Amino acid sequence: MAHTKSAGAAKYGRDSQPKYLGVKKSDGEVVKIGDIVIRQRGTKYIPGDGIRRGGDDTLYAIRQGVVKFRTVARQKFDGSRRSAKAVSVVSA
Repeated sequence: MAHTKSAGAAKYGRDSQPKYLGVKKSDGEVVKIGDIVIRQRGTKYIPGDGIRRGGDDTLYAIRQGVVKFRTVARQKFDGSRRSAKAVSVVSA
């Protein structure tokens, strides 16, 4: 009797765990130092005043205040421009 399954017998049951990405604090919400504002992969949202970017591109607050979102125009390295959402923390 074989001790290993034949090829293709067990093709189900392999799914990755959810990563729980997305916006955690919306516009106008009060944050404390260290609160996570956005979990993301890549820089869909860019950090503004009072926000830092972690090693996994997570945006977190470095001061206490109110979250504000705005659209800014960023210039790429090839000279083209793109619009991006910037997140900042302003004093309450």
